[in-house]
Amino acid sequence: MEIPTESAAQRRFDQKAEQILTGATQIFLQRGYERASMDKVAKASGVSKQTLYSHFADKEALFVALVDKMSRRRLEEAFGSAPLKGEPKAVLSQLARTTLTQLSADEDYHDFVRLMIAESKRFPGLVEKFMLNVTRPSLLKLTEFLSSPDLNIEDPEATAHVLLGAVVFFMLTQEIMPGKAVIPMEADRLATALVALL
Repeated sequence: MEIPTESAAQRRFDQKAEQILTGATQIFLQRGYERASMDKVAKASGVSKQTLYSHFADKEALFVALVDKMSRRRLEEAFGSAPLKGEPKAVLSQLARTTLTQLSADEDYHDFVRLMIAESKRFPGLVEKFMLNVTRPSLLKLTEFLSSPDLNIEDPEATAHVLLGAVVFFMLTQEIMPGKAVIPMEADRLATALVALL
């Protein structure tokens, strides 16, 4: 019998953790933090409670890991892993359209934002973690790009806040609240306006 190498064992451990996080996503998004239970997460993940607790000490640790995973995924989807490069108008147009389109289509992310808002008072550290993992890196990447001499923007950081604020407002009003019925706005139209402002 072959003795597994440390890296193979680590890969299996990581795969099992990912399997648990997938099940936990389903339970937390459906039931919220309070009504989610480790029993339900174990069942949804297809693992024993012993396996679940060998990866996550308790429900709070599991929730923290889920927030980390969801926030990193959103950052990667919106901005990628490389610095923003290219002709400014084309880059900003693509970034705005991609981000707004993804936000409109991602029901899980809408539920995740609702969950973060609902649990923000109980877990202020989680909201801070989300802002550190998604909001801050997004602002830094966008600010760096807007600092290009070609754009001649007086305050790139404030401009990045304005652009991301418009995207967040769009998601909150159009996807989280009933804005589509009350103050409808198409993602493509907003993206065009944002780029034109610059």
